[in-house]
Amino acid sequence: MCGAELTSLPEGVQRVARLLRDKGHPHAPQMLDDAARTAQQAADALGIEVGQIAKSIVFRRKSDDSAVLVVTSGDKRVDEKKVEALVGKLGRADADFVKSRTGFSIGGVSPFAHATDPVMLIDRELFRFEDVWAAAGHPHAVVRLRPQDLEGLTGAPVADVV
Repeated sequence: MCGAELTSLPEGVQRVARLLRDKGHPHAPQMLDDAARTAQQAADALGIEVGQIAKSIVFRRKSDDSAVLVVTSGDKRVDEKKVEALVGKLGRADADFVKSRTGFSIGGVSPFAHATDPVMLIDRELFRFEDVWAAAGHPHAVVRLRPQDLEGLTGAPVADVV
């Protein structure tokens, strides 16, 4: 993307696209015809395994009200106790909290280009795949990347969180 085509994209997707372009990532966000609010919907739309979806799960850390973002494989369930052992006690993050901290609505939370930097963990299960797909700032937007790219773009540690 050179820049001009960004203006037709939703604002959150524009932020993600700019970050990816600035970091030299080879893939730009893609807009899907239908919303991909769940890992299964995204996998079906892309014709891939549900495990290849890098889903973003947001929690609220109780000690300081920080957003904790766990990027996990779409076929796995986050083990909250494992996450708490790494970052502290967690609480529920409602839609308003997610939007205010990340700048994205639930169903379109990207692993990068947040309004404020979250505490972040990457599920090691994503590394089973050569390519994964993550939300790109909107429920209709996704981006292709390798798990290693996700680690490099975010600087987040890889952990056992499922």
